[in-house]
Amino acid sequence: MYTEEVMEHFKNPRNMGEMENPDVTARVGNPSCGDMMNIYMKVGEKNGEKYIEDIKFKTFGCASAIATSSVTTELAMGKTLKEAEQIEEEEVAEALGGLPKIKMHCSNLSANGLHEAIYKYKKKEGMEISDDLEKKHEIAQKTLEKTEEMREEHGLDEE
Repeated sequence: MYTEEVMEHFKNPRNMGEMENPDVTARVGNPSCGDMMNIYMKVGEKNGEKYIEDIKFKTFGCASAIATSSVTTELAMGKTLKEAEQIEEEEVAEALGGLPKIKMHCSNLSANGLHEAIYKYKKKEGMEISDDLEKKHEIAQKTLEKTEEMREEHGLDEE
């Protein structure tokens, strides 16, 4: 059973859609269910710190995947990259009033998408990347490859 918050974010997702001229685009997937997420970010600077000025997503997946993507963008908007890097799947699920255990991987997908976008931005800009973020990137790349293979095997198309 889904919480009211999950249903609200599923029916009325925030920050959904592509973004014109993003500073970075990231793509993540989940091989257990085939869900895919694209995340788009614009990064600004204030008081000498980089922050998430705008963030959008496109998710191919279930109600939980869409809801977690939506709430993740709300949690990240306006945060510094350092603060946003600390957002984890438990915080995403908690912001939605919880998720059924079988759907917790969806909150992992959206947190991974955020982390991957931050990683790609920092890499592009020559910024320091923590060991933790590097590990998250390696995992995201492996799971994306597995997801794309699974989707291809089963003839799943996003369009």
